[in-house]
Amino acid sequence: MFSPLEQFQVMPLLSGYFGFVDISITNETIILLLILFFSLVFFISLTKENDNSFFIIPTRWQAMMEIIYKMILSLVTDNIKDSKNNQYFFPLVFSIFLLLLSLNLIGLIPYSFTLTSHLIVTLALSLSIFIGINIICIRKHGMHFFSLFLPSGTSVVLAFLLVPIELISYIFKPISLSIRLFANMMAGHTLLKVIAGFAFTLMGNFGILFFLHYVPLLILIPLFVLELGVALIQSFVFSILICIYLNDAINLH
Repeated sequence: MFSPLEQFQVMPLLSGYFGFVDISITNETIILLLILFFSLVFFISLTKENDNSFFIIPTRWQAMMEIIYKMILSLVTDNIKDSKNNQYFFPLVFSIFLLLLSLNLIGLIPYSFTLTSHLIVTLALSLSIFIGINIICIRKHGMHFFSLFLPSGTSVVLAFLLVPIELISYIFKPISLSIRLFANMMAGHTLLKVIAGFAFTLMGNFGILFFLHYVPLLILIPLFVLELGVALIQSFVFSILICIYLNDAINLH
């Protein structure tokens, strides 16, 4: 690859059309199928074969899964202020976290593909979740949904100023959510590719320039660890913001 951005290119592996609809299998499709397969294997490996229950003495996989479970459960209960119904949203937040974490981590494998580095993917995910949150809010509060754009106690004069501001900020929530994830993943992977390409270029030289290629290779190690942390943090931040939006939809202002 001559450009650091070529790693984000969507490449069709099997082309196909159904009328005007493109049903080609691309590298994005393969990554999603791999995530589905490994998720099923992961959950099945945590249970016994005879009664489908968790092991009494946890295995390493089950212990790691329980840590993630407790972390997301605490995230949901702390950020959604509805003690009776907040756990209903746990499967949603838990699934979103595992999906994003899997997509981010699999993108760190060399010659793999980072699905979350595409704005259209993150925007489609955040927009579909945001529409669902709005549906929940409308079903629960009806016309009081519009009180989100007018804080209680606001005077009529300030309402003409605050309502447009609140409306614009509300509309941009899914956009900022998707851009945050997309920008962080794309920037980190691009930086890794630039430094790796620089090291590869130095390897093609002779003399002292050849030995200098070890410098960018050593720099790649902490950067890879940093990118690993970013993959985890961005999945966690995305889940936190979903919980905050759910809390606003359930409790309004």
